Amino acid sequence: MVKAPRLCYRALKSTRKQPVPLPNAARRKAFFMTTPIEKMRNIAIIAHVDHGKTTLVDELLKQSGTFRANEKTAERMMDSNDLEKERGITILAKTTSVEWNGYRINIVDTPGHADFGGEVERILDMVDGVIVLVDSAEGPMPQTKFVVSKALKAGIRPIVAVNKVDKAERRVDEVLNEVFDLFANLDATDEQLDFPVLYGSGKMGWMSKQYVTPTSNMDELFQLVVDHVPQPKVAEGPFRFLATTISADPFLGRILTGRILSGTVKPNQSIKVLSRDGQLVEQGRVSKVLAFRGLERVPVDEGQAGDIVSLAGMTKANVADTFCDPSVSEPLAARPIDPPTISMTFRVNDSPLAGTEGTKVTSRMIWDRLQKEAEGNVALKVERATDAEAFTVSGRGELQLAVLIETMRREGYELGVARPQVVMQTSPTGEKLEPIEEVIIDVDDEHSGIVVQKLAERKAEMLDMRPSGVGRTRLVFHAPTRGLIGYQGELLSDTRGTAIMNRIFHEYAPYKGKIQGRHTGVLIAMEQGEAVAFALWNLEDRGPMMIHPGTKVYGGMIVGEHNRDNDLEVNVLKGKKLTNMRASGSDEAVRLTTPLQMTLEKSLAYIADDELVEVTPKSIRLRKIHLDPNVRKRFSKASADA
Repeated sequence: MVKAPRLCYRALKSTRKQPVPLPNAARRKAFFMTTPIEKMRNIAIIAHVDHGKTTLVDELLKQSGTFRANEKTAERMMDSNDLEKERGITILAKTTSVEWNGYRINIVDTPGHADFGGEVERILDMVDGVIVLVDSAEGPMPQTKFVVSKALKAGIRPIVAVNKVDKAERRVDEVLNEVFDLFANLDATDEQLDFPVLYGSGKMGWMSKQYVTPTSNMDELFQLVVDHVPQPKVAEGPFRFLATTISADPFLGRILTGRILSGTVKPNQSIKVLSRDGQLVEQGRVSKVLAFRGLERVPVDEGQAGDIVSLAGMTKANVADTFCDPSVSEPLAARPIDPPTISMTFRVNDSPLAGTEGTKVTSRMIWDRLQKEAEGNVALKVERATDAEAFTVSGRGELQLAVLIETMRREGYELGVARPQVVMQTSPTGEKLEPIEEVIIDVDDEHSGIVVQKLAERKAEMLDMRPSGVGRTRLVFHAPTRGLIGYQGELLSDTRGTAIMNRIFHEYAPYKGKIQGRHTGVLIAMEQGEAVAFALWNLEDRGPMMIHPGTKVYGGMIVGEHNRDNDLEVNVLKGKKLTNMRASGSDEAVRLTTPLQMTLEKSLAYIADDELVEVTPKSIRLRKIHLDPNVRKRFSKASADA
């Protein structure tokens, strides 16, 4: 019997039938690499928080054929950041690209929270059209007003999409009238007021010109974008590019994203970077040109005018800088960003437990990290404070700064954070001005009285009060930002968790006088050690606790809330005295009330001017700025005399 010859692996591999690429896939790949400018569209999706922007982008990606039919996809794919996934909100503006019927559409998903409005302002330089998404029940909200005003000032003609029309409480016609009134109040031109409208449900994956006749897909939205949004505007001349967002890659280094205004750019091309005032930042070569293809950034051989691309290879370039050919001498004009309204003091953690949980604790490390954050976030301002160990960080709101603190905490930083303060201004006549916010609160009818009363105490002026659905009332106020710090938790307590508050910066107005702060004092630990259950049980009559038995404490640390308006030093280390005698009733079981859960946002809103939030990778503690009780009393007396 003769054995058949054995084939080597290479011979076997050569005899296999090689897969033939699908014509459609090959055509799409070639299309993505070279797209005529008349077949390109750049749009942004802008709306208030929770009105469905990211969900709509998910459906556009799915229905454009970006994914295989059997490919597993996640919900809210554009929210890639860990904090975005946990909180269910968009924090950073992100770009994606889809292909539909021969057109390539670059889509920018934007944040909905007012605190991250700087992200929306700067991406308007990259796009030629916007889709204004509005909830069919809530209608235009504060952030809708903010982003629409920026888009209208930029001369962009918007598309209005009324989302969530499958809601039982929808009021489509009223919402459309409210949108028109909003546009008119923002001084929209006649062309901008003649906006096209679509109705649909991003979650269900359809958009239609008539909400009473649903379709089965997003084709009408795609077609409207192609017809209504103009092709990208390009200029004659050599390569020019305005950096709009910044990110970092462990292999490529600093990556800046923006739109090419003129010319082309290729890998290894020599360019220079100019600052906003025309100063030379650096010269170098482009190491990579990356374009957006679906959810990924892929290297391309050439970036053309009108396209949104990312460039790598520069080490000092920043947001709002101009990348250009060496022959160019004038920078591109960057869009001005509204100034910050809230500031916090970040300081080195100097508590007795400093350095036990974090790895990055020095002032140099904290300063370098804050400087890095300020580079990529144009709405953030970082300055050194009078104290060498402290830094002042200014932003748009408490949420923006809380996200920064939480991010630093997860990176291993330890720091102390003071109570948020508003950024004051001075008028030309020398008058003191403070930021005023427009506040919209939707609340059950039965709780509207207490909301009006509490906001009146905080110097707010009520502008409007009208029904908002069955058994609900919508209240509109102009309130000083000072009075709103820490009010969110109080509002939820007063309304049993049924109120929804939205706020947006309105203007600077004359100072409205002193506003009453927290009505209660705090319980302060006297010594360092571990809290004992018996001591906490005996202190429950004094007020609710903020710590569990076994929690490490130190002198000056806040362990609970006092029932009265003064602070009280307590001993949480005192254990039960043991004897040789047993008696009925002497061995009562210690049953403790569940302590208050102080999250980062709740802690920042809770503390007073003489207190800090100590933030570490494992713990969030509240403490007094001055841990020594004698020093504390001296400073308290001095501030009272002042």
